[in-house]
Amino acid sequence: MELGLKRRKAIVAGGSRGIGKAVARELAREGVDLALVARDMAGLEVTAAEISDEFLCKVVPISCDVTSRVAVEAMVEQAVNTLGGVDILINSAASPGGAPNAIGPIESVVDEDLLNDFDTKYMGALRCSRAVLPHMQKVGWGRIIIISGGNSRRPGNLSGGARNTALVHLSRTLARRFGRDGITVNCIHPGRTRTERTAVMLAERAAKLNITPEEVEKLDFTESDSRSNAIGRMVDASELAEVVTFLVSDRAKVVTGELISPNGGDGDAVFY
Repeated sequence: MELGLKRRKAIVAGGSRGIGKAVARELAREGVDLALVARDMAGLEVTAAEISDEFLCKVVPISCDVTSRVAVEAMVEQAVNTLGGVDILINSAASPGGAPNAIGPIESVVDEDLLNDFDTKYMGALRCSRAVLPHMQKVGWGRIIIISGGNSRRPGNLSGGARNTALVHLSRTLARRFGRDGITVNCIHPGRTRTERTAVMLAERAAKLNITPEEVEKLDFTESDSRSNAIGRMVDASELAEVVTFLVSDRAKVVTGELISPNGGDGDAVFY
């Protein structure tokens, strides 16, 4: 299927690793030129070289702290000047799951950590979106994807739940405001997703349980385990990236303000 993405220009915040990196790779496969954004320049340069070598597209690493409005606006200007514009924004800058000292229970929450986590993920997405929208309005075309998370749908994780729920509202608000400018905005709720971190996490749990990492993962996805999903396995970041790539394409131009959950059928709730 032709997605109409060749020579589009994308900024991927949180693009040096994890879901952001997987999305960047899939966009590059479709011929999109990229600005990869994160704080760690060394990690960005490694990822940028890897993607550009494999897909022969332009990949620009830009170090940026998304908690700073000034830094975000400078990053977007650099990306626009280097790439020749910006058509797509992927907001994926955050610590997966929420800040450890802000998850809860409530008695243990460190206020500053929760605020910093919210500042990075929610306000970071807001700052990046605000900076790219005028560029998209000028050309009458744009795609914004906000990577949120399933913690918004289950009680317990105070930090992850708060920021992810707020991101759904931000996505819908922007979609309604800018739809007539040819800009779509959608929110993604990943479930348990295989990234570079997964092998380490499984190994740590395996050592505690005195079993293999493969056995740990199998236990997690048995039908009786509440952490399992409908397909009985972990979703790979590349599979999630395929969904995101479709949503930013010409083929998904009528999909906006929506919440999509490529999580393998996680959870038992019926949403309507």
